[in-house]
Amino acid sequence: MELKSVRRIVKAHEVQLVNYLTATGKQVGLILNFGTEKVEVKRKVRTLDQLDQ
Repeated sequence: MELKSVRRIVKAHEVQLVNYLTATGKQVGLILNFGTEKVEVKRKVRTLDQLDQ
């Protein structure tokens, strides 16, 4: 899980989360953004191709 306080989640945030998933061996991660009036949640899942690398 990654906590952010930014205007919006961008591709670089998603790439960073996938890097964390790869480093820890986890398959699913969440980005929680508290930077706007409404909490934004993004879920990322490593694919089978990513697991093999």
